Amino acid sequence: MSVTDRGSALVEPRLDPRGVRFSAAVTTVVLALVLLSGSGLLVLAQAVVFAVGAFAGMRFAPYGVVYRHLLAPRLGPPAEREDAAPVRFSQTVGLVFTVVAAAGYLSGLTVLGVVATAAALAAAFLNAAFGFCLGCEMYGLLARLRGTAAQS
Repeated sequence: MSVTDRGSALVEPRLDPRGVRFSAAVTTVVLALVLLSGSGLLVLAQAVVFAVGAFAGMRFAPYGVVYRHLLAPRLGPPAEREDAAPVRFSQTVGLVFTVVAAAGYLSGLTVLGVVATAAALAAAFLNAAFGFCLGCEMYGLLARLRGTAAQS
């Protein structure tokens, strides 16, 4: 998979939505474990996973790599693909929530850690269970707002 050049911006290859949902399912499990254990280090590890997807690109996102190498070859090609940009944005949103959660847990502000983790868990669960990506929806909304602001 290579990055292509559309205009002046580099664009990642389109993603298999099953891989995105797999990643959300793993994230759901990790964040549920964080809530059960109160582990600031575990939520920090999840923040690193989000950071890789957000900054290095989805082709390097750890759960996506696992999906591509272990599951995708057994499933066959996807019926459709989705743009990487909204998913990458959602990784950034997840990164913000998990960094806040880690700061909460590790500084003794456990309520902050629980609230931030629960919010990230809710978003991950929606994506894993129903294919509804809150971060992707935010991306689309922001794109529409930018388009409206640019036309004004």
